[in-house]
Amino acid sequence: MPGRVDIPKLTARSVILSALLGLDSPDASINGLLATATELGLRESTVRVALTRLVAAGDLERIDGRCRLSPRLVERQLRQDRALHPARRDWDGSWDLAIVTIGSESSTERALLRDTLRKARLGEIREGVWARPANLDIELPPELRRRLSLFRAAPEEASTELAARLFTPSTWAGAADELLDALAAAATVADRFEVAAAIVRHILRDPLLPAELLPDAWPGDRLREGYEGFRSELTGLTARHLAPDGE
Repeated sequence: MPGRVDIPKLTARSVILSALLGLDSPDASINGLLATATELGLRESTVRVALTRLVAAGDLERIDGRCRLSPRLVERQLRQDRALHPARRDWDGSWDLAIVTIGSESSTERALLRDTLRKARLGEIREGVWARPANLDIELPPELRRRLSLFRAAPEEASTELAARLFTPSTWAGAADELLDALAAAATVADRFEVAAAIVRHILRDPLLPAELLPDAWPGDRLREGYEGFRSELTGLTARHLAPDGE
C-alpha cells in the first residue's frame, strides 16, 4: 500500500479500548473482554497484561471483576462520536480567526495550544494566527480560550486556495480512499479491525470544510459509512461476550 496511510497491527490494548468505546455504557466484565480479544486471535496472557497496564496508566478503572473507561477516555469517546457525526452549519463565506494574545515561555504549553487548535480543526496561517471557515463551533478549554482573541473575517485570498494551503484536503482525500480500499480488501474481522483503527484516527483529522471548498468526489461520508459498518460488525461480536445477560 502507498505510504499515505499507516495501518497499525492489532494489539490487546486497541481491542480492549475499542470494545469499551463501542458500548453504550463503557463498562464490561473482564472475562467478556478476554473472550472478545481471544476470538480476534490474541493470547489471553497478552490481554491480561494489557488490562493491568491500562489500569495502572489510569485509562481503565477495575472493580469486582469488571472494568470501565476512565473519565478521560469517556471524553475521548464523546470526541470520537462528534467526529463521526459532526454538527456543521451552512457557510456564509466568512472565516473564524484565532490570534494568540497571551503567549507562554513553556514549550510544553505552546505545543499543547497548537495541538488543541489543530484538534479544533483550525489551520495555522503563521505563528500565533489560526483560521478556518466559519461552518463549525470552535470548542476550546477555558484555560486555553483565555489566551486567544477570536474574530470573524473575510480573507482577500480565494477561500478555495486558502483552504487548500491550510488543510491540504486533497491529501486527506487520497489517504481516505486508500483506507476504504484496504477495508474492502480485509479478509477477516481482525484485519478489518486494524483498518478501522486507522480510519478513526483519519476521521479525527478531517478538516470538516464546507462543501464549497472540497475537492470533487470527497470521501468523508463514505469513510464514515465504512467505519460504521465495521462498528456494527464489532458490536455483534462483542455482544456475545459482553452482554449483561451473558455474564
